[in-house]
Amino acid sequence: MRYKLICMDMDGTLLNDDKNISEINKAVIKKAYNMGVKIVVSTGRIFTSAEHFASLLDVKTPVISSNGAFIREKDRDKVVFKNVLGYDKCIDVLKVLKKYDIYPHYYTADTIFTEKIIYSSHFYTLANKVLPEGKKVNIVIVKDWEDIFNKYKYEILKCVGTDDDLSKVTAAKKELIDMGCFEVVSSYYNNFEVMCKGVSKGKAVQTLGEYYNINREEIICIGDSENDLSMIKYAGLGVAMGNADEFIKRQADYITDSNNNNGVAKVIEKFVLGNGND
Repeated sequence: MRYKLICMDMDGTLLNDDKNISEINKAVIKKAYNMGVKIVVSTGRIFTSAEHFASLLDVKTPVISSNGAFIREKDRDKVVFKNVLGYDKCIDVLKVLKKYDIYPHYYTADTIFTEKIIYSSHFYTLANKVLPEGKKVNIVIVKDWEDIFNKYKYEILKCVGTDDDLSKVTAAKKELIDMGCFEVVSSYYNNFEVMCKGVSKGKAVQTLGEYYNINREEIICIGDSENDLSMIKYAGLGVAMGNADEFIKRQADYITDSNNNNGVAKVIEKFVLGNGND
């Protein structure tokens, strides 16, 4: 099989535990790109952050962000797909998070709204310190959520709930899933991320495949977490990282090395640069 598109998650996949892209991963990805293979970064992260890391690959890279709610060709500044929560759904999610006393974080493509700098907003606050102007994530402290939801009802893509009390996280996640109108997945053991029903990395990869006229059998998807499962199952070759959760590995077609041992590069070398791309 000649693979034409490689889609990779960021955290725990393309990035090592130090949140860097190894020189080996960069070099191998560049080789595949120069062969005409399309390279896609797919992440739960906000677009601004994903775009920064995608630019470090030094290739033209469409970016799937917010777990598939926002797809943009960063090099042409063209939005391929966008699916917002809307005012009513933002309110519905907020009610559940408040019920369980979980801090909400709402994301647009470039801004995080939060009541307090904690969890993901704290992560991005630290990241902003080393990023150049124009690449930083906007972080807004909210006093009136209804005002924010009204003002940004056409921009808010997802909500993230995080808490160290896993019983609260589990209960809130289940309640949101049972409502039937949301896609709810986790990217880390103590969080869940809420998008509109039908929004997923897998659906985003399908959208890009159709956009570029590439069949699913010609696509490789690589990831490590629950929010990667939809694209791993969609791809012609679904790859789990060596550091992936066990239930992800069980549903993958192939298991590569870990994110700290250039697992992404090893997949590309085997199936694209080597004999696997016959």
